[in-house]
Amino acid sequence: MPAPQVTTHANDPLERERTHLSSSRAALRAMREDVEALDIKDVTANWVNAAVLERQIEDRITALADLAHTPLFFGRLDYTHAPGAEQAEGAEGEQFYIGRRHVHDADGDPMVIDWRAPVSQPFYRASKKEPMDVRMRRRFGYTGGELTAYEDEDLTDTSAADQASKLLQAEIERPRVGPMRDIVATIQPEQDEIVRAGIGGTVCVQGAPGTGKTAVGLHRVAYLLYAHRERLARTGTLVIGPNRSFLHYIEQVLPALGELNVAQATVDDLVAHVEVRGADRAEAARIKGDARMAEVLRRAVRSGVRMPEESVVVVRGSRRWRVPAYEIEEIVRELLGRDIRYGAAREALPQRIAHAVLVRMEQAGEAPDDRVQDAVARNAAVKAAVKAVWPAVDPVKLVLRLLSDAEFLAEHADGVLSAEEQAEILWAKPARGVKSAKWSAADAVLIDEAADLVARTPSLGHVVLDEAQDLSPMQYRAVGRRCTTGSATILGDIAQGTTPWATASWQEALTHLGKPEAAVEELTQGFRVPREVIAYASRLLPAIAPGLAEATSVREAAGDFAVRAVPGGELDAAVVAACRESLEREGSIGLIAADARIGVLGALLAEAGLPYLAPGEETTAEARLTLVPASLAKGLEYDYVVLDEPAAVVAGEPDERTGLRRLYVALTRAVSGLTVLHAEPLPGQLG
Repeated sequence: MPAPQVTTHANDPLERERTHLSSSRAALRAMREDVEALDIKDVTANWVNAAVLERQIEDRITALADLAHTPLFFGRLDYTHAPGAEQAEGAEGEQFYIGRRHVHDADGDPMVIDWRAPVSQPFYRASKKEPMDVRMRRRFGYTGGELTAYEDEDLTDTSAADQASKLLQAEIERPRVGPMRDIVATIQPEQDEIVRAGIGGTVCVQGAPGTGKTAVGLHRVAYLLYAHRERLARTGTLVIGPNRSFLHYIEQVLPALGELNVAQATVDDLVAHVEVRGADRAEAARIKGDARMAEVLRRAVRSGVRMPEESVVVVRGSRRWRVPAYEIEEIVRELLGRDIRYGAAREALPQRIAHAVLVRMEQAGEAPDDRVQDAVARNAAVKAAVKAVWPAVDPVKLVLRLLSDAEFLAEHADGVLSAEEQAEILWAKPARGVKSAKWSAADAVLIDEAADLVARTPSLGHVVLDEAQDLSPMQYRAVGRRCTTGSATILGDIAQGTTPWATASWQEALTHLGKPEAAVEELTQGFRVPREVIAYASRLLPAIAPGLAEATSVREAAGDFAVRAVPGGELDAAVVAACRESLEREGSIGLIAADARIGVLGALLAEAGLPYLAPGEETTAEARLTLVPASLAKGLEYDYVVLDEPAAVVAGEPDERTGLRRLYVALTRAVSGLTVLHAEPLPGQLG
């Protein structure tokens, strides 16, 4: 493959491409101006419709923004024939520019094709073996938003072997400054298959570090919104991340692709029924997150149901209608047997009792209608009977009682949790009320489960769950409730599971999620982590995830990689020096350390005059160093990483396996270079 062409001659192809870029930007501005000029004063009938339409117009204007440093198009496809007319004799090929969004000229003719359109798919999948009717694929190189290079690939020349694209490599290795960016110009064939998978099924992506699984999930959302916009506009989409720092890091990806209305949240946000002010011991959190707790809660929710002891007598006018206790008991048992939501059954009970009264009315020769049934259902005697037989349940108060009342817990956990497990999750001091309770994050998930047992949780059209390996079974259930009638994209890496309840297999996780039929795709080809770095980190795989294949890297550059042993008294100075050295290079720098070391290192950096950011804060040209606790490193990436004392990272976790997984995460955050500094011996697995 020829090297990228860079010329400045007026009639050179590069100059013609620059002209097309200028024309496309002008067309995009015209499209935006057309929307800005819309007058809706006489279009809508009321202020509600006007407000909705105005919001839609504002979103459209925002989506049509021309981002100065974001290439409008990044590739071009020259088809051998006109798409859809491959067999037509004499059909001429067409040329399409592939970009982040659709742009058309004043006549409606496309100048840039959205990367999600079917005609764009060969840009990612075509090869000399399978050209997909593409004659030539062109990639463009940009510097600061200016088109500076192009690179052609002749897919009809089968005599030459496929070669790696230099521009593709350059884009992958471009320094990271600021939030996560899209990978729309670098999507690989195996990633594209996942991105364009149909909306009907759930996809689980097992991805080694640097394989782009997070970006794949976000681009899949963008693709589904393109292909099924009306459906998802009604049902909604949601991206779930592990923490706020992570969500802040990825939040600009979808807007850069023109998608503005995708909600983002953490699992804690989803189950925020109470204020979390407490924390569980690791074993207590593990038990509360166990799927067996769902059965304990189901029993507890239904525990208030009582069989009637008295008949219900309804007075209407001069007549008295009696429904005997045994008949009401039959209704109650039938509702219990149907296993419907507690609240739905409670709402059905008065209607069923009222129906029994109407039957008696009809037998007596009356002709009651639905209005009479509704009136009977609201009768004081019926309401009193329902309150006694099927009392209302407050999910928060129920969980409060379960965790603070030993007898209540023992009654409903009998045969499910052992006595030792019950004692572990029982609060040492019973809370005096809901407001005084020090709820933990695991408690909030239990409340969410109880709330769903009472009333069904609304379902979304599509949910993306990232870093899914760290969720407990009860958290999986909480997420699964949000997509019972929709689909999901599950992203994660078993080797990076760092919670005490981290999933052992994707099949187990998908079962808890309620999507056991989901397809599991494995990404092992890395694009972010340098070869030497991923090879070094992979030495830990036999100990932390023996069933996973070792990741490879397409990166030609080995990266800057060093492991340095320093005397104990010199470690702090060596870390500061390594950060200062890294800052002499272009790009972002992450100093990753055990959580217990963050305070010490922060003081050292301040003393050395090196300003630093917290995870999630946006790096700029002036502030490029981020001090990262190992517990928050997951999902983040930096051009250069300085890793402080691996042994301390491992020791900061409850057990060695979890500690080694945490270390694996820390080792694989680097894009261009990694420096490991240690005074204590390295874990034996690293050799």
